[in-house]
Amino acid sequence: MTGDRPLSAERLSLVDLLDRLLAGGVVIAGDITLRIADVDLVRVNLRALIGSVDARLSSPWEENGT
Repeated sequence: MTGDRPLSAERLSLVDLLDRLLAGGVVIAGDITLRIADVDLVRVNLRALIGSVDARLSSPWEENGT
């Protein structure tokens, strides 16, 4: 491990990691299939896009004047 930085220098807090991920956005995709005897019983497809929202933008659900 000559020339490598120590492990402690590579550690990030969970908040820092989430901040970095949400700044660029995250896409989560996955498929789960429950199969018995080659017969698909349950299939779950997951597709999610997670990103941050700029706080300077007004909410479309806010009433004017509040």
